[in-house]
Amino acid sequence: MAFGGKVRKSLRIKRILPADDWPVEKAAEYLLAQLEAARRVNPGQRVAVIADGEVSSPVRGKGIGGRNAAFVLACVKKIAGKKIAVLSAGTDGVDGNSPAAGAVADGETFERGQAIGLNARYMFRESDSYSYFARLGDAIVTGPTGNNLRDLRILLAEGEEKKQKRKN
Repeated sequence: MAFGGKVRKSLRIKRILPADDWPVEKAAEYLLAQLEAARRVNPGQRVAVIADGEVSSPVRGKGIGGRNAAFVLACVKKIAGKKIAVLSAGTDGVDGNSPAAGAVADGETFERGQAIGLNARYMFRESDSYSYFARLGDAIVTGPTGNNLRDLRILLAEGEEKKQKRKN
């Protein structure tokens, strides 16, 4: 996963207060909105939103996964085609009933999934987020770390170019 282009020397970071017990879909929408707001305020700059806390992701199907991979899967369609990357992982190395700590996705993930027959919406509904990311090679597998310092979410966006003012 790469943003491509030239490397910029600065990155604007915004830390968001914990989103404990928020439904995973609400947390995804909120944090993506914060990322877009940071992009608008910092045109031409890479921006990041960093958040911690444990979102709520009730099991609805017989899939494999947990709240971290579910959070990333909730973002996949929303970031499709954009220069955005999203990571969510448990610091303890455990995400629900999966062998992963979480997952990572970017603006190409949705298309890559479709190309191999994955249905992001269906897999989200079936609580099968780990299977989605494992098939793509985007599950984060660390094994148990022996530490539990909360879940970590990092959202990164490439800076949008400043719009030129038109002369009349």
